[in-house]
Amino acid sequence: MLNLVGLILLFPLIGAAINGLLGKRLKKDTVGYIACGAIGLSFFIAILVFCGLVLLPPEARLFEKQLFNWIESGSFKAAAGLQVDPLSSLMILVVTGVGFLIHIYSIGYMHEDKGYHRYFCYLNLFTFSMLLLVLGNNFLLMFIGWEAVGLCSYLLIGFWFEKKSASDAAKKAFIVNRVGDFGFALGIMLIFLTFHTIDFTEVFHAASEGGFAVGNFTITIITLLLFMGATGKSAQIPLYTWLPDAMEGPTPVSALIHAATMVTAGVYMIARCNVLYMLSPFTMTVVAGIGAVTALFAASIGLVQNDIKRVLAYSTISQLGYMFLACGVGAFSAGVFHLMTHAFFKALLFLGSGSVIHALSGEQDMRKMGGLKQHIPVTYKTFLIGTVAIAGIPPFAGFFSKDEILLESLVHGNFVYWSIAALAAFFTAFYMFRLLFMTFHGKSRVDHHVMEHLHESPKNMTMPLMILAGLSFCGGFLGLPGASAIDSFLSPVFGGHGHAEISMSGAAVHQSEGHPYLMMVISTAIAVAGIGLAYQMYVKKPELPQKLAGQYRLIYKILLNKYYIDEIYNALFVNSVKKGSLLLWKRVDAMMIDGSVNGVARLVGWFGNILRYLQTGYVRNYAFYIVLGCIFIMALAAFGR
Repeated sequence: MLNLVGLILLFPLIGAAINGLLGKRLKKDTVGYIACGAIGLSFFIAILVFCGLVLLPPEARLFEKQLFNWIESGSFKAAAGLQVDPLSSLMILVVTGVGFLIHIYSIGYMHEDKGYHRYFCYLNLFTFSMLLLVLGNNFLLMFIGWEAVGLCSYLLIGFWFEKKSASDAAKKAFIVNRVGDFGFALGIMLIFLTFHTIDFTEVFHAASEGGFAVGNFTITIITLLLFMGATGKSAQIPLYTWLPDAMEGPTPVSALIHAATMVTAGVYMIARCNVLYMLSPFTMTVVAGIGAVTALFAASIGLVQNDIKRVLAYSTISQLGYMFLACGVGAFSAGVFHLMTHAFFKALLFLGSGSVIHALSGEQDMRKMGGLKQHIPVTYKTFLIGTVAIAGIPPFAGFFSKDEILLESLVHGNFVYWSIAALAAFFTAFYMFRLLFMTFHGKSRVDHHVMEHLHESPKNMTMPLMILAGLSFCGGFLGLPGASAIDSFLSPVFGGHGHAEISMSGAAVHQSEGHPYLMMVISTAIAVAGIGLAYQMYVKKPELPQKLAGQYRLIYKILLNKYYIDEIYNALFVNSVKKGSLLLWKRVDAMMIDGSVNGVARLVGWFGNILRYLQTGYVRNYAFYIVLGCIFIMALAAFGR
């Protein structure tokens, strides 16, 4: 099995190498076949590995193999190895499966782009990096994959680097992620100092059996540092600001990196390190609190945004907040379940928005859309399924995963968490159906020149939409309350439970029976209320939003400008760093460093100007200097006696 897993990593790397080195000489069709074929083969092997694990008893669902000794320096040792268990097998299915569909979609979406081969090289390289992140058997390999997906994200966000907005967004994503990654790197160092190893199996075994008390200070610092990395990679407060700007990249990139895979790396990391996190109730509270606040905060911004991709970007941040809330209350399997369903419907929504943008010749402003459902019917129907799924309407996938998080946040968290999550769910249903109604319903606001070229996307773009729509409909049945296949499958990773048995205070709690069916009714009612309000405002009374914006101008302006967080960050950090850099340049670099170097040069020049008078070129002068030197030597000899 592990030999096959190695091929999952190898195929995308080969595809990236071929298209990166030879892509310019190959036909576009060949480039597309190589890239899609590489991911398709990885997906096929991922299915085999997953099925192999399912057929095994739970206690046998762990395979680990050391490939070779990688780094050995003193007491520090790091091996290159792979680990396959239920969590990593589920992740590679999501990465390769959704990634394969997005690769196929990209053939149609990017076909006319001059950087076609470069795009697929980056996309394959990203897939390899993400697979390395989830399959590595130690923290250092995870960190290598972690940094590599950050690099690929930079390359793909700034793919159209001729646009200043795209290159600026790429740099912003890279720099903001470095802030979080600094904490992540420190966390790994502290893990080695504490456990004298960075191997997952050894660290988690030592943590659970090594006598660390619940609330141990060192474990708390480690988990907080690791979570710092997660806030950057998974766009949580305060390091979320890069994700909305990342929409400057091609739409399939948004679907793959910023909806289905890379941004979920932080959730995966916390789920992988569940043993450490359960030893620190304080960190769990921080994770749950940040997740809940981020879910509501981002959802409130999404209420008034007008760019179709930015609405989905803030939706992604909000849904990631749900996942962190689930992990923070110990419901790790619920968080991973929502990670999976979110990959289906959010990839569908991003690709659907790409189909809309493709049909409208690049237009992304929803105020210039409307009435599109009869012109692009396949896109509309699939987009509708994705919208219903994310809103949480049964029996679609988002309903089951979001409902489970709402239940767990109440049973193993507190009423505050549940209230915040419920309000965020209401906002989600509202702004997603606002997006749907503004884009596909009502009167057309499309420019008449654009309307002349309006058309449905080709089959290589609509087929992935239909497959993802099917997954968005039926994917939730894997987590049926009381008979959750996801909980059962992931139980070996999370200590035999669908969720951990520790309360937010650190005390043991009993598994609550809960009221899952009552919660289903409540969560459905919340979603229906949000949909109903959106229908009233954007279909029945389309003049109402403008009136409300005028009445509540201050609130509307704050939300439209995203709480001015970017401006605050610019004032506090960006501009202050720039001013500090200028001061260091002028006072330290220019005056002290350059000044000392230039001073030495001027001193040498001064001596040179004096000495050059000795080099006149006249023989009589040289003879005089020789005679003068001889007299000087003779005088020294005479006086020396």
